[in-house]
Amino acid sequence: MATAHKVLMLVENLPVPPDPRIWAEATTLRDHGFQVSVICPKGSSQHQESYVCIDNIHIYRYKLSANANKFTSYIAEYGIALLKTFWLSLVVLLRHGFDVIHAANPPDLFFIIGLFYRLLGKKFVFDQHDLAPELFHAKFKGRKELLYRLQLFLERCSYHTADLVITTNASQRGLAIERGRCPADRVFVVRNGPDLERMKLITPEPELRMGHRHFLAYVGKMGVQDGVEYTLYALDELLHKRGRRDVSLVLIGDGERISALQMLAHQLQLDEYVNFTGWITSSDVLRYLAVADVGLVPDPQNGLNEYSTMIKTMDYMALGKPVVAFDLAETRFSAQEAALYAVPNLVEDFANKIEVLLDNVELRRKMGAIGRKRIAEELNWDHSKKYLLLAYERILTCRSEPSDPSVWDSITDALNNQEPVETTRPD
Repeated sequence: MATAHKVLMLVENLPVPPDPRIWAEATTLRDHGFQVSVICPKGSSQHQESYVCIDNIHIYRYKLSANANKFTSYIAEYGIALLKTFWLSLVVLLRHGFDVIHAANPPDLFFIIGLFYRLLGKKFVFDQHDLAPELFHAKFKGRKELLYRLQLFLERCSYHTADLVITTNASQRGLAIERGRCPADRVFVVRNGPDLERMKLITPEPELRMGHRHFLAYVGKMGVQDGVEYTLYALDELLHKRGRRDVSLVLIGDGERISALQMLAHQLQLDEYVNFTGWITSSDVLRYLAVADVGLVPDPQNGLNEYSTMIKTMDYMALGKPVVAFDLAETRFSAQEAALYAVPNLVEDFANKIEVLLDNVELRRKMGAIGRKRIAEELNWDHSKKYLLLAYERILTCRSEPSDPSVWDSITDALNNQEPVETTRPD
C-alpha cells in the first residue's frame, strides 16, 4: 500500500476536519501512502477558508446556506452542494489528480459525480454513513412518500455505481447486501471508533458544572432525528417533578433544531440548569466531558437510529463515562454493559436511568471502566482502520474477482461477525 495512490473524498454533512469520521479516514489513508484531497462545505463560524492544507491533506470548501427543516430546503441544499462539489472536483483533478473518489453520504447524489469520473477510469467508493431514505423518513415523519421512494432509488444508484461500499456497522452492511443487491465481498464495515490519542483523560474542572453537584452531557448534532429534546424533558422530570436541584446539563453541538431546543429549555424553566455551547474545539469538549457524570444518547426509535452507530456513545465510553440511552440494537452492541437502557422514546424511563446513575457513584465507576476497556480493546479507531485499509486493498486490485477467494471469504466472515444484523425491513 506504499504506492502513492490519490484519493478525493467528498462530504456534504459537515466541514473537515470537524467531521470525525472523514478526518480519521483521511489521516489513515495519508499515513499509509495516499495523497488525500477533501471537498466539503464551509463551517458556519469557523473553517471558512476556501482552500487549506492541513497535515498534508488538501481541503477545498464551498459555502452552503443552512437549511430550514423543510424538504424543499433539503432539495435545494443538496442540489447546490452537488454542483459546487463537481466544480471543485475539476479543480482538484487539474491541481492534484485522483484515482479514487470516496463519497460519504448523505446525500446519496454523489454517484452522479462517480459515474462521470468512471468514464475517465476512476474508482468510486460509496461510504454510507447514514441510511438516507430512513433519515428522510425520520425528518419528515412519513410525509412525502414519493420523495422517500426517490431516496430509495438514489441509494440503489449509489450502490450500483460503487466499485466498493463502506458502511458503519453490520446492520447497514446487511441492508446493502439485501436491499441494495451488493456483492458481499464488496461491502466492508468500518466502524466509527474513537481515536484514543485524541480522547485522553484530563484533570476535571469542577467550575464547569454550573454550580451543581451532578453534571450531564450531550455531544453531537441537533437535528429532528437526534432526539435532543428528550434530554430536556428528562431534566424537567428530574427537577420539577421529582424535586431534584442538584443536576445540570451541557448540550454541545448545533443543528437545525437548536433554536427550538433553546426555546423549549426556556419554556420548561431550565435556563439556569442548561448550557448550550454550540460547536466548540475538541479540547473544550474534553474539558466538559471530564466533569460529566453521565453521557446522554437520546436518539429515539424512529426507523433510522436502530441501524445507526452513534459516535458520541463511544466517545463517552472512551473517557470512562457511563451512558444512558434508549434501547436500540446498534447502541446496545456498542455500549453493552457500559450503558443503562431506557424503553425507547419514554421520557420517564430515560429520567429513571439517569437518576439511578446519579445516586450510585460506584455503579458509575464500574460502568465507566467497562466502557473504557471495551473501547481500548475492541472499538477504537486503530481496530476500525484495518478494515478501511482492507477495503482499499480490495478496490486497488483492479480485478472483478478476488485473486484468492479463500482470503476474501475469511474477511467476509470477520465482517459478518462484528455485530448483530437485522435486515428484514419493508421498503
